[in-house]
Amino acid sequence: MEIIYGLADLSNSIFASLKLPSTIDSLNLGESAGREVLLLIDGLGQQAFDKYAKQFDNSKLLNQVTVLNANFPSTTATSLTTVGTGVLPGVHGMLGYTVRIPRSDNRILNALKWDDRVDPINWQKNPTLFERAERFEIKTFHVAAKRYENTGFTQAALRGAKYIGANQLDEMAKKVAECLTNRPAFVYTYLNIVDTAGHNDGVGSEKWLLALDQALSYISMLSAVVPKGTRIWVTSDHGMINRSEQIILGQDNHLLQDVEVLAGEPRARHIYVKAGAISEVKSIWEETLKEKAIVLDKDTAVNSGYFGKVVSPDSYERLGDLIAIASENLILVDPLRIKEESGMVGHHGGTTTAEIEIPLLKVQIG
Repeated sequence: MEIIYGLADLSNSIFASLKLPSTIDSLNLGESAGREVLLLIDGLGQQAFDKYAKQFDNSKLLNQVTVLNANFPSTTATSLTTVGTGVLPGVHGMLGYTVRIPRSDNRILNALKWDDRVDPINWQKNPTLFERAERFEIKTFHVAAKRYENTGFTQAALRGAKYIGANQLDEMAKKVAECLTNRPAFVYTYLNIVDTAGHNDGVGSEKWLLALDQALSYISMLSAVVPKGTRIWVTSDHGMINRSEQIILGQDNHLLQDVEVLAGEPRARHIYVKAGAISEVKSIWEETLKEKAIVLDKDTAVNSGYFGKVVSPDSYERLGDLIAIASENLILVDPLRIKEESGMVGHHGGTTTAEIEIPLLKVQIG
Protein backbone atom coordinates (compact mmCIF):
# COMPACT_ATOMS: atom_id res chain seq x y z
CA MET A 1 0.00 0.00 0.00
CA GLU A 2 1.31 3.43 -0.93
CA ILE A 3 2.28 5.57 2.05
CA ILE A 4 0.90 9.10 1.88
CA TYR A 5 3.07 11.74 3.52
CA GLY A 6 2.02 15.15 4.76
CA LEU A 7 3.24 18.34 6.37
CA ALA A 8 3.98 16.75 9.74
CA ASP A 9 6.31 14.33 7.97
CA LEU A 10 7.99 17.23 6.20
CA SER A 11 8.74 19.37 9.24
CA ASN A 12 9.85 16.34 11.27
CA SER A 13 12.10 15.21 8.41
CA ILE A 14 13.80 18.60 8.10
CA PHE A 15 14.45 18.78 11.83
CA ALA A 16 15.63 15.17 11.84
CA SER A 17 18.22 16.18 9.23
CA LEU A 18 19.37 18.80 11.75
CA LYS A 19 19.64 16.03 14.37
CA LEU A 20 16.77 17.14 16.59
CA PRO A 21 16.01 14.23 18.94
CA SER A 22 12.68 12.41 18.66
CA THR A 23 12.17 13.36 15.01
CA ILE A 24 12.23 10.94 12.07
CA ASP A 25 13.30 11.62 8.50
CA SER A 26 10.39 9.69 7.00
CA LEU A 27 10.80 11.56 3.70
CA ASN A 28 14.47 10.53 3.39
CA LEU A 29 15.65 14.08 2.94
CA GLY A 30 19.13 13.07 4.00
CA GLU A 31 21.74 14.72 6.16
CA SER A 32 21.77 18.50 6.38
CA ALA A 33 24.76 20.80 6.04
CA GLY A 34 23.17 22.78 8.85
CA ARG A 35 21.26 25.39 6.88
CA GLU A 36 17.60 24.64 6.13
CA VAL A 37 14.90 26.93 4.73
CA LEU A 38 11.22 26.04 4.43
CA LEU A 39 9.21 28.39 2.24
CA LEU A 40 5.46 27.89 2.49
CA ILE A 41 3.51 29.48 -0.35
CA ASP A 42 -0.06 29.65 0.91
CA GLY A 43 -2.65 28.28 -1.52
CA LEU A 44 -0.37 26.67 -4.12
CA GLY A 45 -1.71 23.18 -4.84
CA GLN A 46 0.14 20.59 -6.89
CA GLN A 47 -2.43 20.64 -9.69
CA ALA A 48 -2.14 24.40 -10.08
CA PHE A 49 1.65 24.26 -9.92
CA ASP A 50 1.74 21.60 -12.64
CA LYS A 51 -0.62 23.56 -14.86
CA TYR A 52 0.82 27.05 -14.54
CA ALA A 53 4.35 27.20 -13.12
CA LYS A 54 6.31 26.16 -16.20
CA GLN A 55 5.47 29.37 -18.04
CA PHE A 56 7.75 31.23 -15.59
CA ASP A 57 11.53 30.97 -15.96
CA ASN A 58 12.13 30.95 -12.19
CA SER A 59 10.30 27.62 -11.91
CA LYS A 60 13.38 26.00 -13.47
CA LEU A 61 15.18 26.44 -10.14
CA LEU A 62 12.80 23.96 -8.53
CA ASN A 63 13.14 20.20 -8.45
CA GLN A 64 10.07 18.16 -7.52
CA VAL A 65 10.80 15.92 -4.55
CA THR A 66 7.36 14.42 -4.02
CA VAL A 67 3.67 15.23 -3.65
CA LEU A 68 2.39 15.69 -0.11
CA ASN A 69 -1.17 15.67 1.20
CA ALA A 70 -2.61 18.41 3.35
CA ASN A 71 -4.55 16.98 6.28
CA PHE A 72 -8.27 17.66 6.63
CA PRO A 73 -9.49 20.32 6.75
CA SER A 74 -7.23 21.63 3.99
CA THR A 75 -6.97 25.12 5.40
CA THR A 76 -4.25 27.48 6.57
CA ALA A 77 -4.82 27.45 10.32
CA THR A 78 -4.76 23.66 10.41
CA SER A 79 -1.84 23.11 8.05
CA LEU A 80 0.47 25.77 9.47
CA THR A 81 -0.05 24.38 12.95
CA THR A 82 0.84 20.94 11.64
CA VAL A 83 4.05 22.38 10.20
CA GLY A 84 4.89 24.16 13.44
CA THR A 85 4.17 21.31 15.82
CA GLY A 86 4.92 18.27 13.67
CA VAL A 87 1.72 16.61 14.89
CA LEU A 88 -1.66 16.06 13.22
CA PRO A 89 -4.83 18.14 13.71
CA GLY A 90 -6.47 15.75 16.14
CA VAL A 91 -3.53 16.30 18.48
CA HIS A 92 -2.81 20.01 18.02
CA GLY A 93 -6.49 21.00 18.00
CA MET A 94 -6.53 23.59 15.22
CA LEU A 95 -9.46 22.00 13.47
CA GLY A 96 -10.47 24.63 10.93
CA TYR A 97 -10.65 28.28 10.05
CA THR A 98 -13.23 28.70 12.81
CA VAL A 99 -14.51 26.43 15.58
CA ARG A 100 -16.82 26.90 18.55
CA ILE A 101 -15.09 27.64 21.83
CA PRO A 102 -16.32 25.04 24.34
CA ARG A 103 -18.40 26.35 27.22
CA SER A 104 -18.57 29.84 25.68
CA ASP A 105 -22.25 30.27 24.83
CA ASN A 106 -21.54 29.55 21.13
CA ARG A 107 -18.65 31.99 20.75
CA ILE A 108 -16.59 31.24 17.62
CA LEU A 109 -12.79 31.35 17.51
CA ASN A 110 -11.39 32.54 14.20
CA ALA A 111 -7.91 31.02 14.27
CA LEU A 112 -6.36 33.59 11.94
CA LYS A 113 -7.91 36.63 13.65
CA TRP A 114 -7.96 35.17 17.17
CA ASP A 115 -9.84 36.24 20.29
CA ASP A 116 -8.00 38.00 23.12
CA ARG A 117 -10.07 36.07 25.66
CA VAL A 118 -8.44 32.80 24.50
CA ASP A 119 -4.91 32.02 25.68
CA PRO A 120 -3.12 30.71 22.54
CA ILE A 121 -0.65 28.61 24.51
CA ASN A 122 -3.43 26.97 26.48
CA TRP A 123 -5.46 26.42 23.31
CA GLN A 124 -2.54 24.75 21.50
CA LYS A 125 -0.55 23.08 24.27
CA ASN A 126 1.89 20.98 22.24
CA PRO A 127 5.47 22.26 22.10
CA THR A 128 6.41 23.43 18.64
CA LEU A 129 9.38 22.04 16.77
CA PHE A 130 10.93 25.51 17.10
CA GLU A 131 10.72 25.34 20.89
CA ARG A 132 12.17 21.85 20.91
CA ALA A 133 14.98 22.84 18.54
CA GLU A 134 16.06 25.79 20.65
CA ARG A 135 16.67 23.45 23.60
CA PHE A 136 19.22 21.62 21.45
CA GLU A 137 20.94 24.77 20.18
CA ILE A 138 19.36 24.68 16.73
CA LYS A 139 18.57 28.29 15.92
CA THR A 140 15.11 28.80 14.45
CA PHE A 141 13.68 31.84 12.69
CA HIS A 142 10.35 32.92 11.24
CA VAL A 143 10.56 35.46 8.40
CA ALA A 144 7.23 36.82 7.21
CA ALA A 145 5.13 39.98 7.07
CA LYS A 146 5.36 42.19 10.14
CA ARG A 147 1.61 42.02 10.80
CA TYR A 148 1.74 38.35 11.81
CA GLU A 149 4.34 38.68 14.57
CA ASN A 150 2.18 39.21 17.64
CA THR A 151 -0.98 37.40 16.60
CA GLY A 152 -2.61 34.76 18.73
CA PHE A 153 -2.26 32.31 15.86
CA THR A 154 1.51 32.77 15.63
CA GLN A 155 1.78 32.20 19.37
CA ALA A 156 -0.36 29.09 19.19
CA ALA A 157 1.07 27.44 16.10
CA LEU A 158 4.55 28.78 15.45
CA ARG A 159 5.93 30.04 18.76
CA GLY A 160 9.56 29.55 19.65
CA ALA A 161 11.21 30.81 16.48
CA LYS A 162 12.74 34.28 16.47
CA TYR A 163 10.28 36.37 14.47
CA ILE A 164 11.78 38.69 11.87
CA GLY A 165 9.20 40.87 10.16
CA ALA A 166 9.69 42.14 6.63
CA ASN A 167 7.14 43.29 4.08
CA GLN A 168 9.07 43.42 0.81
CA LEU A 169 10.29 40.29 -0.95
CA ASP A 170 13.87 41.48 -1.35
CA GLU A 171 13.99 42.46 2.30
CA MET A 172 12.61 39.07 3.30
CA ALA A 173 15.24 37.27 1.24
CA LYS A 174 17.99 39.33 2.84
CA LYS A 175 16.69 38.54 6.33
CA VAL A 176 16.53 34.81 5.56
CA ALA A 177 20.16 34.87 4.44
CA GLU A 178 21.23 36.71 7.59
CA CYS A 179 19.56 34.05 9.73
CA LEU A 180 21.73 31.37 8.14
CA THR A 181 25.06 32.92 9.12
CA ASN A 182 25.56 30.42 11.93
CA ARG A 183 24.80 26.73 11.88
CA PRO A 184 22.71 24.73 12.59
CA ALA A 185 19.82 26.97 11.60
CA PHE A 186 16.28 26.55 10.33
CA VAL A 187 14.27 29.36 8.73
CA TYR A 188 10.54 29.16 8.11
CA THR A 189 9.34 31.82 5.68
CA TYR A 190 5.80 32.40 4.47
CA LEU A 191 3.98 34.12 1.59
CA ASN A 192 0.21 34.56 1.32
CA ILE A 193 0.03 36.37 -2.04
CA VAL A 194 -1.04 33.34 -4.09
CA ASP A 195 -3.78 32.44 -1.63
CA THR A 196 -5.12 35.99 -1.55
CA ALA A 197 -5.25 36.20 -5.34
CA GLY A 198 -6.95 32.82 -5.53
CA HIS A 199 -9.66 33.82 -3.07
CA ASN A 200 -10.29 37.13 -4.78
CA ASP A 201 -10.04 36.23 -8.46
CA GLY A 202 -9.66 32.45 -8.72
CA VAL A 203 -6.90 30.00 -9.54
CA GLY A 204 -5.46 30.75 -12.98
CA SER A 205 -6.74 34.32 -13.10
CA GLU A 206 -4.48 37.14 -14.23
CA LYS A 207 -3.94 38.32 -10.65
CA TRP A 208 -3.25 34.75 -9.50
CA LEU A 209 -0.64 34.28 -12.21
CA LEU A 210 0.99 37.56 -11.22
CA ALA A 211 1.11 36.39 -7.60
CA LEU A 212 2.64 33.07 -8.64
CA ASP A 213 5.28 34.93 -10.64
CA GLN A 214 6.08 37.01 -7.56
CA ALA A 215 6.35 33.91 -5.36
CA LEU A 216 8.72 32.26 -7.84
CA SER A 217 10.73 35.49 -7.98
CA TYR A 218 11.09 35.28 -4.19
CA ILE A 219 12.58 31.82 -4.59
CA SER A 220 15.06 33.27 -7.09
CA MET A 221 15.95 36.03 -4.64
CA LEU A 222 16.53 33.49 -1.88
CA SER A 223 18.68 31.36 -4.14
CA ALA A 224 20.89 34.36 -4.94
CA VAL A 225 21.63 35.37 -1.34
CA VAL A 226 21.60 32.33 0.98
CA PRO A 227 24.94 30.68 1.84
CA LYS A 228 26.29 27.67 -0.02
CA GLY A 229 25.07 24.40 1.38
CA THR A 230 21.59 25.76 2.11
CA ARG A 231 18.64 23.59 1.16
CA ILE A 232 15.49 25.50 0.27
CA TRP A 233 12.32 23.43 0.57
CA VAL A 234 9.13 24.82 -0.98
CA THR A 235 5.65 23.59 -0.15
CA SER A 236 2.13 24.83 0.57
CA ASP A 237 -0.66 24.43 3.09
CA HIS A 238 -3.43 23.53 0.61
CA GLY A 239 -4.59 23.93 -2.96
CA MET A 240 -7.81 25.55 -4.08
CA ILE A 241 -10.91 25.10 -6.22
CA ASN A 242 -12.81 27.81 -8.09
CA ARG A 243 -16.40 27.62 -6.92
CA SER A 244 -19.07 27.01 -9.54
CA GLU A 245 -22.08 26.40 -7.29
CA GLN A 246 -23.23 27.61 -3.91
CA ILE A 247 -25.94 26.74 -1.43
CA ILE A 248 -26.86 29.38 1.12
CA LEU A 249 -27.61 27.45 4.28
CA GLY A 250 -31.10 28.10 5.57
CA GLN A 251 -32.22 29.93 2.42
CA ASP A 252 -35.05 28.04 0.73
CA ASN A 253 -33.99 24.92 2.67
CA HIS A 254 -34.18 23.58 6.22
CA LEU A 255 -30.45 23.10 6.73
CA LEU A 256 -30.28 25.37 9.78
CA GLN A 257 -33.21 23.75 11.57
CA ASP A 258 -32.05 22.90 15.13
CA VAL A 259 -28.54 24.19 14.35
CA GLU A 260 -27.13 26.40 17.11
CA VAL A 261 -24.14 27.79 15.23
CA LEU A 262 -21.98 27.16 12.16
CA ALA A 263 -18.19 27.22 11.96
CA GLY A 264 -15.45 25.97 9.65
CA GLU A 265 -15.63 27.42 6.14
CA PRO A 266 -17.66 26.93 2.95
CA ARG A 267 -15.87 23.73 1.91
CA ALA A 268 -15.73 22.13 5.37
CA ARG A 269 -18.42 23.00 7.87
CA HIS A 270 -18.52 22.34 11.62
CA ILE A 271 -22.20 22.15 12.54
CA TYR A 272 -23.13 22.55 16.21
CA VAL A 273 -26.57 21.13 16.89
CA LYS A 274 -29.17 21.55 19.62
CA ALA A 275 -29.19 18.79 22.22
CA GLY A 276 -30.95 15.64 21.06
CA ALA A 277 -31.29 16.74 17.43
CA ILE A 278 -28.11 15.38 15.85
CA SER A 279 -29.71 12.45 14.06
CA GLU A 280 -32.56 14.56 12.70
CA VAL A 281 -30.26 17.34 11.49
CA LYS A 282 -27.94 14.82 9.85
CA SER A 283 -30.88 13.34 7.96
CA ILE A 284 -32.00 16.77 6.75
CA TRP A 285 -28.53 17.62 5.47
CA GLU A 286 -28.10 14.26 3.75
CA GLU A 287 -31.55 14.35 2.13
CA THR A 288 -31.09 17.95 0.97
CA LEU A 289 -27.50 17.80 -0.25
CA LYS A 290 -27.38 14.18 -1.46
CA GLU A 291 -24.16 13.69 -3.46
CA LYS A 292 -23.23 17.36 -3.13
CA ALA A 293 -21.62 16.82 0.29
CA ILE A 294 -20.46 14.18 2.74
CA VAL A 295 -22.12 14.61 6.13
CA LEU A 296 -20.51 12.84 9.09
CA ASP A 297 -21.32 12.81 12.76
CA LYS A 298 -18.40 13.65 15.02
CA ASP A 299 -17.66 10.08 16.10
CA THR A 300 -17.66 8.77 12.53
CA ALA A 301 -15.29 11.54 11.44
CA VAL A 302 -12.96 10.77 14.34
CA ASN A 303 -13.07 7.00 13.89
CA SER A 304 -12.51 7.36 10.15
CA GLY A 305 -9.25 9.21 10.78
CA TYR A 306 -10.15 12.53 9.23
CA PHE A 307 -8.15 14.35 11.92
CA GLY A 308 -5.43 11.74 12.34
CA LYS A 309 -5.19 8.53 14.34
CA VAL A 310 -5.30 10.36 17.68
CA VAL A 311 -7.89 12.95 18.71
CA SER A 312 -7.27 14.60 22.06
CA PRO A 313 -10.10 15.36 24.50
CA ASP A 314 -9.70 19.08 23.76
CA SER A 315 -9.97 18.47 20.02
CA TYR A 316 -12.98 16.22 20.39
CA GLU A 317 -14.78 18.89 22.40
CA ARG A 318 -14.12 21.52 19.73
CA LEU A 319 -15.35 19.49 16.77
CA GLY A 320 -18.78 20.12 15.32
CA ASP A 321 -21.50 17.63 16.17
CA LEU A 322 -21.65 17.15 12.41
CA ILE A 323 -18.99 17.72 9.77
CA ALA A 324 -20.11 18.57 6.22
CA ILE A 325 -17.55 18.34 3.40
CA ALA A 326 -18.61 19.89 0.11
CA SER A 327 -18.03 17.91 -3.09
CA GLU A 328 -16.70 19.06 -6.46
CA ASN A 329 -16.80 22.88 -6.71
CA LEU A 330 -19.67 23.60 -4.32
CA ILE A 331 -19.56 25.97 -1.37
CA LEU A 332 -21.89 25.91 1.64
CA VAL A 333 -22.47 29.52 2.60
CA ASP A 334 -23.16 30.76 6.11
CA PRO A 335 -26.11 33.21 5.80
CA LEU A 336 -24.38 35.50 8.30
CA ARG A 337 -21.34 35.76 6.01
CA ILE A 338 -22.90 35.79 2.53
CA LYS A 339 -20.99 38.83 1.28
CA GLU A 340 -17.62 37.50 2.37
CA GLU A 341 -18.05 33.85 1.41
CA SER A 342 -20.00 34.27 -1.82
CA GLY A 343 -17.66 37.06 -2.85
CA MET A 344 -14.67 34.72 -2.99
CA VAL A 345 -13.95 32.80 -6.19
CA GLY A 346 -11.35 30.41 -4.80
CA HIS A 347 -12.02 28.16 -1.80
CA HIS A 348 -10.39 25.32 0.09
CA GLY A 349 -10.89 23.14 3.14
CA GLY A 350 -12.31 20.05 1.45
CA THR A 351 -10.91 16.74 0.28
CA THR A 352 -10.67 17.05 -3.51
CA THR A 353 -7.31 16.38 -5.11
CA ALA A 354 -7.03 20.05 -6.08
CA GLU A 355 -7.30 21.03 -2.42
CA ILE A 356 -5.23 18.39 -0.65
CA GLU A 357 -2.32 17.62 -2.98
CA ILE A 358 0.57 20.02 -2.41
CA PRO A 359 4.08 20.05 -3.87
CA LEU A 360 7.36 19.46 -2.11
CA LEU A 361 10.03 21.19 -4.16
CA LYS A 362 13.72 21.75 -3.54
CA VAL A 363 16.47 24.19 -4.45
CA GLN A 364 20.01 23.12 -3.51
CA ILE A 365 22.51 25.97 -3.18
CA GLY A 366 26.13 25.03 -3.98
